[in-house]
Amino acid sequence: MKASHSHSKADYIGILGSVLCIVHCLLVPALAFGTTMSHHAHAGLVSLDYLFILINGVAVFYATRNHKSLAVRAILWGALAIFSVSLILEAKHLVFTWLGYAGSALLIFGHLLNLYLCQIAPKIKWKVS
Repeated sequence: MKASHSHSKADYIGILGSVLCIVHCLLVPALAFGTTMSHHAHAGLVSLDYLFILINGVAVFYATRNHKSLAVRAILWGALAIFSVSLILEAKHLVFTWLGYAGSALLIFGHLLNLYLCQIAPKIKWKVS
């Protein structure tokens, strides 16, 4: 029987959303690079940025809703703030593109840390001799 905490689905959704965002941000410019419609191809997919913000926002909310660890809550909410602001301001400067990758990576790290602390760490019993 697999033990899980009440918000493990939120962690998995958050990880999946962040990974999909990274894949989207890497592939769309590469695919549009060779076309004459590169600006129009990206403009039609701008709404995906807001979808990724929504998915990750819901995942962070449910993952931290009843969480006792202030550190995990701070990492996840801080990463979501970096991620969201960078996606919204991505067209303003190149630094926001890189901050978007960093925010997405921090979201993945935060959700993995949360899964570790809630599922794996309680099972480890250190025996002191």
